[in-house]
Amino acid sequence: MRTLFRLSLLSLLVLLPALAGADTAAIIPLERAHSHNDYTRTRPLLDALDVGFCSIEADIYLVDGELLVAHDLKAVRPERTLRAMYLDPLHERVKKNGGRVYPGGPVVTLLIDIKDDGPTTYVRLREVLKEYADMLTSFTPESAKPGAVTVIITGNCPRDVMAAEATRLAAVDGRRADLDSDVSANLIPWVSMDWNTVFKWKAKGDMPADEAALLHDMVAKAHNKGRRIRFWALPTPAVSWPLLYDNGVDLLNADNLPALQKLLLERMDKKSASK
Repeated sequence: MRTLFRLSLLSLLVLLPALAGADTAAIIPLERAHSHNDYTRTRPLLDALDVGFCSIEADIYLVDGELLVAHDLKAVRPERTLRAMYLDPLHERVKKNGGRVYPGGPVVTLLIDIKDDGPTTYVRLREVLKEYADMLTSFTPESAKPGAVTVIITGNCPRDVMAAEATRLAAVDGRRADLDSDVSANLIPWVSMDWNTVFKWKAKGDMPADEAALLHDMVAKAHNKGRRIRFWALPTPAVSWPLLYDNGVDLLNADNLPALQKLLLERMDKKSASK
């Protein structure tokens, strides 16, 4: 009976956002859920927020002074701006929800992938982010002041330019070498890697012991440096997500948002029931 109750509660938690709307307090924020290539969805940003995702990814190009969201330059459209699709709606929610994207919830990450010239596009991005400074995490070389939204730059990230700034409204997405780096977590708060450049396991059978040990070591190194860790291009996500979750990988990449929401809510429900 207790198991049935938990399953019924889980089903209700999944359904409530759809029934009550994206801004409902019934949404459970999922700090480990990352919406990969979020802009490709039917409702960019909103689909992810409806299911509680706390990390969202958008690719940008600088076109005629405007930051446009698309995976390829040929796909840009003038109305699909970073402001309109992400910054403005996030800002509206933060104002509506008492200074957080989710009422009383955690910091949400906006991962911005610069697809064209890094230094040039970042200069324009930096100007735009200043207009939203009241909701953004701010950084200095020595500290970070958390806001409702943390911006992290990936892709053609002008790392040297950002490292030289006295204050920033964005941080850097690190790479594998940064697991052993002493660069401050105020500059590199997380690291991301292509799964296939690190591991041979393709989500079939048990993960080889040497690769399991490597995964454990990489997570430990990231956490020891105060960084979070993420992998993209995951093999069969439904199979690899539980492995990554159990090994402490901080952000789970998802294209199927409801599937990851279901898994994370199940894990949260199981953890709560075991107490």
